[in-house]
Amino acid sequence: MKVLVINCGSSSLKYQLINMDNEKVMAKGLVERIGIEGSILTHRPEGMDKVVIEQPMKDHKDAIKLVLDALVDSKHGVIKDMSEISAVGHRVVHAGEKYACSVLLNDDVMKALDECIHLAPLHNPPNIIGINACKALMPNTPMVGVFDTAFHQTMPKEAFIYALPYELYEKYGIRRYGFHGTSHKYVSQVAADMLGKDIKDCKIVTCHLGNGASCAAVSGGNSIDTSMGFTPLEGLAMGTRCGDMDPAIVTFLQGTAGMSAEEVNNLMNKKSGVLGISGVSSDFRDIEGAAQEGNERAQLALDVYTYRVRKYIGAYAAAMGGVDAVVFTAGLGENSPETRLEICKGLEFLGIKIDEEKNNVRGKAVDVSAEGSKVKVFVIPTNEELMIARDTKEIING
Repeated sequence: MKVLVINCGSSSLKYQLINMDNEKVMAKGLVERIGIEGSILTHRPEGMDKVVIEQPMKDHKDAIKLVLDALVDSKHGVIKDMSEISAVGHRVVHAGEKYACSVLLNDDVMKALDECIHLAPLHNPPNIIGINACKALMPNTPMVGVFDTAFHQTMPKEAFIYALPYELYEKYGIRRYGFHGTSHKYVSQVAADMLGKDIKDCKIVTCHLGNGASCAAVSGGNSIDTSMGFTPLEGLAMGTRCGDMDPAIVTFLQGTAGMSAEEVNNLMNKKSGVLGISGVSSDFRDIEGAAQEGNERAQLALDVYTYRVRKYIGAYAAAMGGVDAVVFTAGLGENSPETRLEICKGLEFLGIKIDEEKNNVRGKAVDVSAEGSKVKVFVIPTNEELMIARDTKEIING
């Protein structure tokens, strides 16, 4: 069984073709600048040189057509014809409260996704466009939707309800949804395997640390809390997002600084986080370099970032009544030994001890906890595409 995984952005498209008989990637690639001058496809077939195709693509349908042509091309293709693709798995950011698991995409599901656009106006529209483009080009191939929010639908009500008038939840759906769910689900399952335990018997804190970042409390295989909220703005300090703050700052800036709602929203999402604190960059490599050269604000940005993650790990250990493992994943979590070390400092009282030598690793699944650590500390590269493919296979076979 071969599953094509599609992840559509507003002007980009990532894809992987995975052979689910052995879970090996047959080809993967990236389409950039869809609908913009300079459209380009970078196609990477397994075992062959990458292929770069520069060709105008006015919309996502053009982009997906180019991807499909590349997959069956006589020189750099990996399948003979389209019939070899058994199903397509689509990453969709937001399904609201509609779905707690991945689903076959039919007319009712598409209507529900359309109704959730107001909850994710930047993400759901391109996701929907990608699905419709695939349907037009592959009308007889089943499509599955895998939602970033679905994994967190197991949160108890006391974890997802905000202390606002309850009718705002009933009327507008204002509640904690959480994101990065596919990543949190994948690494928690790998962590349970590394612990040698059934995931139903595990209490795991997963830390998805990249330019966007979130933590989740995964108890018995279910998300019971997560740091992102109604939008991906809440929680940890991130590359350009502020994370947790006093909401009265919004009205203060509107009243005192004369900022509009749109300007405040732009400030919190695109000019804050470690970029806002450091004044250097949203790229942690740049900030770490500046800190090493004595830039105090750059060091402060790193300190704020690691402090927030450390605080959430402690909170989630309390929420679960204990913790068996802490997992670091995503770009920074997988590739920054310094960040992992700083986060774990001060968590020894929970039984979390990191081995500095073992921790000197990047991008590999490894146990970096010190000997005698009561809580395991794992680095686990995330693989959202494989998780999407697994869910797609399960839905199609089920």
